[in-house]
Amino acid sequence: MSSPAKRLRPIGIDLFSGVGGLSLGFEQAGFDVAAAVEIDPIHCAAHEFNFPECKVISRSISDLSGAEIRRLAGLDKKPVDVVFGGAPCQGFSLIGHRAMDDPRNNLVRDFVRIVAELEAAYFVFENVRGLTIGKHKSFLNELIEEFHTCGYSVQLPWKVLNASAYGVPQDRRRLILMGARDGLPPLTYPSPTTQPVDDRLQLALLPRGPSVRDALGDLPDADQFEALKESDEAHVVRWERPSVVSMRKRCDVLTTAHGRMATVERGLKMCSRRARVLNIRESQ
Repeated sequence: MSSPAKRLRPIGIDLFSGVGGLSLGFEQAGFDVAAAVEIDPIHCAAHEFNFPECKVISRSISDLSGAEIRRLAGLDKKPVDVVFGGAPCQGFSLIGHRAMDDPRNNLVRDFVRIVAELEAAYFVFENVRGLTIGKHKSFLNELIEEFHTCGYSVQLPWKVLNASAYGVPQDRRRLILMGARDGLPPLTYPSPTTQPVDDRLQLALLPRGPSVRDALGDLPDADQFEALKESDEAHVVRWERPSVVSMRKRCDVLTTAHGRMATVERGLKMCSRRARVLNIRESQ
């Protein structure tokens, strides 16, 4: 599945993978994502398309063991360097009912179990900020204790990181819980690299991060393409002047990322909601 040179990269396993947001980040950081577990078959199909060298396992994590993941991914006895994932967060979200007995919350414990069964060197667990607030904080403390029981040292104090402090044009705050198997060097949280455009984090000594306009301002207006009334794609002749941010995201300039280059037709505009919105309006 991998070339000899690529096998030198550390191995990661993505749990609750969706279409592969975390997989992309870890791949760009230099990891080989050997397996991704996702219960939704549509998301699995998208993940398989995005990461053709990754073994996508379309099953519930509750029905899987670490040994099965290892077998299905063809890992044999290769060491797993990191297990990462973001368990379903509806039971913890501040915009939900925050029900402690939400059965989806049990999937968090399955995350711990799989980390231990794979004997992963490290883990990175992502979830909503609501897990750190109010009565749900007791669940977080139990989760940390469960990692300790399974032989993992959790990096404390845990942190809620905001994507806008790391060059992302979005105010997105997420709990990042991470740890190492006992005896291994600990992980450390990254320092902020950018000041959000709205100055809310007061990181005045850092360079100003990108805005949404920086990231998306060169996209053509979807309303100008008649083809998007019937289709989800259209060919584009003229784009606006791109920013450095948008050029980097489309890999039009070199970056230090270690991931694969996606092959996308440059003049093709895809993933527009215009056709679906128009069809809904006409059906009403």
